[in-house]
Amino acid sequence: MRISVIEPHGFCAGVTGALKKALAMPGGAYCLHGLVHNELVVAALGRRGMKFVESLGEVPRGATVLFSAHGVAPSVRAAAAARGLSVVDATCPFVARVHAAARAFAERGLPVVVVGKADHAEVKGIVGEVEDAGGRAYVHPDLPDAGKVGVVSQTTMNADEVEATVAELRRRFEVEALAEVCGATRDRQRAVKAFGGDALLVLGSASSSNTRRLCEVAPCRALMAATMEEVRALDLSGIEVLGVTSGASTPEDFFAEAVRHLKGKAECT
Repeated sequence: MRISVIEPHGFCAGVTGALKKALAMPGGAYCLHGLVHNELVVAALGRRGMKFVESLGEVPRGATVLFSAHGVAPSVRAAAAARGLSVVDATCPFVARVHAAARAFAERGLPVVVVGKADHAEVKGIVGEVEDAGGRAYVHPDLPDAGKVGVVSQTTMNADEVEATVAELRRRFEVEALAEVCGATRDRQRAVKAFGGDALLVLGSASSSNTRRLCEVAPCRALMAATMEEVRALDLSGIEVLGVTSGASTPEDFFAEAVRHLKGKAECT
């Protein structure tokens, strides 16, 4: 078996920036939800003293709270201000750009169609932005009865699916769109689609949208592992060329350890 490392892999700029802010915070600070969708990152921050909560009601008045890379709705910001919380905002700049576009569409009176998963933190923030501006958001395939719509996308979707969905919407509506995945997501998906081996291992958490999308676009058998225990338990029998990549929130030290293990295993076969 030969191991082929696929580039790019590892942290995107948004995750790097969010982690830098988290590491600069004092011990005992709070983070609303996970900073990113990766259990290894969250566990490492927990060991440094960061406390993760699911609601602002769990944060003591006057404490410091970190907003994750996925962004939050304006109502969450208002609730933090009402509790006198000191806020550190780690929202990914690309996500913030989508928020601004969605808000602008709503302020112009356009219904906003969001291409994404309704239960994802990023989409909840986008919908909240639209509603705060007095607009109405529709998470695809839910659609408005209108002639013209604004369209935005969750930044970690399958790029080909987003493109196809926007094309479909253009056949039905007059569309203004800022509907594209972020550059890091797009570049990783392109690299995976170009891979010519017979199996692909994606390192990262199943809770991570961009990580799952890499499995979806793989042109071959796709495997996923979130920990070294899972890597060691993989059945790699019959694989001649194994590609290895990772999601945009997967730590590089885990990636390097996994690749070392796999190359060692390959040399023994």
